[in-house]
Amino acid sequence: MRPRDTIEHDATALALHALAWTLAEPDRAARLLALTGLDPQALRTRAGDAAVLAAVLGFLEAHEPDLIACADSMGVPPAVLVAARATLETV
Repeated sequence: MRPRDTIEHDATALALHALAWTLAEPDRAARLLALTGLDPQALRTRAGDAAVLAAVLGFLEAHEPDLIACADSMGVPPAVLVAARATLETV
């Protein structure tokens, strides 16, 4: 079994990568901000917060085509991103 801090680190790294992927497309980035209620400054300030990263992954989960496309670009199954969200929600 892997230590919890390693699992949390992996979840954080996955979520940060997913955040970068999300922000790379302006319409998707605008939708993220609108649905999470974050503004660009708050997102920059809180990008490392587990709650914000979980919200990003939840945002992707809510729109399956984005979840699948993000997972594909990262080379992981979509379930890995879903599990990362669940991990970050418990941090």
